[in-house]
Amino acid sequence: MTRLEQQLNFILEIDKLKQVMRRTRLLHGGKQLGRFENTAEHCWHITLMAVVFAEHSNEPVDLVRVIRMLLVHDVVEIDAGDTPAFGEQGSKEELEAAGAERIFGLLPEDQRDEFIGLWREFEGRETAESRYANAVDRFLPTFQNIQNQGGSWRDFAVTRAKADVRLSPIGEGSQALWGLVKGVLDEGEAKGYFTDPNASRGGL
Repeated sequence: MTRLEQQLNFILEIDKLKQVMRRTRLLHGGKQLGRFENTAEHCWHITLMAVVFAEHSNEPVDLVRVIRMLLVHDVVEIDAGDTPAFGEQGSKEELEAAGAERIFGLLPEDQRDEFIGLWREFEGRETAESRYANAVDRFLPTFQNIQNQGGSWRDFAVTRAKADVRLSPIGEGSQALWGLVKGVLDEGEAKGYFTDPNASRGGL
């Protein structure tokens, strides 16, 4: 198989990302239309967001590297599916690691190694680029939830404390973005979109 044929196989395979549905509804009209976003839409949106918000990163970043990271970080969901942020994580890490090996393995060896490296860097959150990439990845669903009367916070009976733990890494990449998110979380709490940790939740 030629290098170009390997690359084409990868490009055709990642079209499947358009069919992976997330548990967050579209920001505009999602609740009324019953329309959840797919992972490809999510990746496009946060990649453009990373460009727009770059000046608000806590640290200087290589923006091209951030973009490349965001473009590949969710490709593994073709095999692993979307694991909702507030749902059961289960064997998420193992499934995604196997997905990375299979899907990026379609590429020529040098590109395979580069993309797997970017995916691992994103997951590790040990570089300025990965911390900023994670910040923008976690940012938008907060606004989608508040626009959709609680969205996945209500779907998964999320407490405010659990939301804070999940979203606080935004501050590692951008304190400015974290400040905005905290304001939205406060609004969600005031509107009763979070589950009271002291209330009986039956089988939840």
